Amino acid sequence: MVERLKAILMERKESGNIEGLTLDKDLFKSVFQENLILFSRAFRHDFVVPDFTDFCKYIEEFYWKCKANIGGKVAAYIPQLAKFNPEYWGVSVCTVDGQRYSIGDTNIPFTIQSTGKPINYAIALNELSCNVVHKYVGQEPSGRMFNELVLDYNRKPHNPMVNAGAIVICSLLMHLIKPEMRHSEKFDWVSNYYKSLCGGEYLGFNNATFLSEREAADRNFAIAYYMKEHKCFPEGSVLKDVMDFYFQMCSLEVNCHSVSVMGATLANGGICPITNQTVINNSSAVRDCLSLMHSCGMYDYSGQFAFRVGLPTKSGVSGSMMVVVPNVMGICCWSPALDTYGNSVRGVEFCEDLVSTFNFHHYDNLFHSRHKMDPRKRGFTSRPNSYGNNI
Repeated sequence: MVERLKAILMERKESGNIEGLTLDKDLFKSVFQENLILFSRAFRHDFVVPDFTDFCKYIEEFYWKCKANIGGKVAAYIPQLAKFNPEYWGVSVCTVDGQRYSIGDTNIPFTIQSTGKPINYAIALNELSCNVVHKYVGQEPSGRMFNELVLDYNRKPHNPMVNAGAIVICSLLMHLIKPEMRHSEKFDWVSNYYKSLCGGEYLGFNNATFLSEREAADRNFAIAYYMKEHKCFPEGSVLKDVMDFYFQMCSLEVNCHSVSVMGATLANGGICPITNQTVINNSSAVRDCLSLMHSCGMYDYSGQFAFRVGLPTKSGVSGSMMVVVPNVMGICCWSPALDTYGNSVRGVEFCEDLVSTFNFHHYDNLFHSRHKMDPRKRGFTSRPNSYGNNI
């Protein structure tokens, strides 16, 4: 339906977005008939979050509470990132059946940075297999900084979420998948994967950030040469080309809407909730991706975050966080001010508020967490607890 409404907007050559689109009787009838099942579910409150409006009121409360947090600093080692206003703060939600809510600075583009690492990993798993991918990269948390010059005891990068592992994943995308493609074609091919995952939401490329990343890449080049010495790359890999591709992937431009839909696609087992397209069809690829997001996705804070929040999440130094509530929703939190670990200060606080109010923590016991609300149940707000009592 979203694609249909966007097409109508383009036909009319109107600016803005589909939220402000007006339909005449015939167009409304046409859209309604094409999406009869969707409207039927809406009228019956038969969505994964039946009382979505009430749920969004809590999201709004969390948003304004976290906005008051003025801690953290913007990443300064890349000049283009340092220019962002630390006051920016946006949250977007997309459920597995396409319910959407956004608040704050959600339309401002930012580069995806490390938030794209699980996406690249999922693409590699989908096109190759777990066994092939993990011949080159491990599955363990490193216990080190994300850009540490270190390999595991098998002389492989510890996992795909640290820089070493992400660089190797990029080499697999380049040299083991459709190796006949030119570099420009491979960039377009991976970009189209991203576009499918985010359901046609905004995806661009920031060339200034790409050039800036490449100019400030001494540490990443050191990691790459160290891995080349230990034969971590597939045969035929050209280091300069791999590094350029890695920086290009970090410089893809997104916004909160697109990241939330990507998260929802992962939450929905690889099926985009906006287009209903099966983007990742390898049955174990999403599971493996979410497993490593859970254990390794938040830099050197990953263990504490898994303990406190218990949701698969990946952060990036641009201030974005892609949060996945499996089988329920994807959430994007974006604020450029980072803590000492490199994670969004407001984003981390938001996630803690989320799981202290709703039973979304991966290990919440449905009996012993009765003081929390379950938005998957109709009338969840009638429960005795309240947001104010939980945080």
